[in-house]
Amino acid sequence: MASEKASTANVLWRGEKKSRMTRPGYCKSASCSDLIGGSRNSRKHSDHKANGFSASKDHRQEVTVIEFQEAILACKTPKKTTSSRLEWKKVGQGVSLVYYQQALQGDFKDRAEMIDFNIRIKNVTRSDAGEYRCEVSAPTEQGQNLQEDKVMLEVLVAPAVPACEVPTSVMTGSVVELRCQDKEGNPAPEYIWFKDGTSLLGNPKGGTHNNSSYTMNTKSGILQFNMISKMDSGEYYCEARNSVGHRRCPGKRMQVDVLNISGIIATVVVVAFVISVCGLGTCYAQRKGYFSKETSFQKGSPASKVTTMSENDFKHTKSFII
Repeated sequence: MASEKASTANVLWRGEKKSRMTRPGYCKSASCSDLIGGSRNSRKHSDHKANGFSASKDHRQEVTVIEFQEAILACKTPKKTTSSRLEWKKVGQGVSLVYYQQALQGDFKDRAEMIDFNIRIKNVTRSDAGEYRCEVSAPTEQGQNLQEDKVMLEVLVAPAVPACEVPTSVMTGSVVELRCQDKEGNPAPEYIWFKDGTSLLGNPKGGTHNNSSYTMNTKSGILQFNMISKMDSGEYYCEARNSVGHRRCPGKRMQVDVLNISGIIATVVVVAFVISVCGLGTCYAQRKGYFSKETSFQKGSPASKVTTMSENDFKHTKSFII
């Protein structure tokens, strides 16, 4: 019975000692630091991810970073040895070398550095986006061993100032489209139209605003007025936004003029009246023979008489010679 109690006490003491050894600040010996050193090192490595974040998917890492920040492309291969040979390549339409013969290549020389097998890009640009592959080869007893790892780098880009198309003058009752487009943002931005500084997104799609029905497509950036009215006159601008940032185009004023139907009808009537009067005048002149008298006058003109006289003179001269 006494031996059983002693055994139980011994187990409890060992468990208490082990729990105290793993407490922060308790461990001081080399053997104890070896116990918890692995967890510290792994935590340190996981925290060293710059400003981007990474995830593993189908044996391929995905690293996402905002443009002009830094990112680390990690090559998850066995520990480096003196006989290991490392190469980094960017895979796309072709294959370009990034790290070769123990040196960074291209423009990575000035804005990247090697951390063990990993590449730390200090200033990521949108042209860096794509798939990278690290290849590690080392001699073994079975021969040359080649291992590779793939990293997909996605660069998030804020929208640029969008291009906006706003007509300066339109007529009431017509169908009018305002367009907004940005080609640089990643992910693709959404578009919101503003009138006189007020967002038009608050109204439901196809709703009524200032007695005018409109539809705004936030994906394509098209603001369409199905039947525009005078109340839709104002200054319009568009804002492109995504998860990185937002930009807007300068405001442009659109003037909606009232279509004067009565004035158009009066103009048409006047033009038709003038054409009718001209036609009647021409018919009256033909009936009175103004055009025929002019023709007979041309026939009896001095030029015809001169021709007749010259012919008579020719006959007289001919008979005189004979």
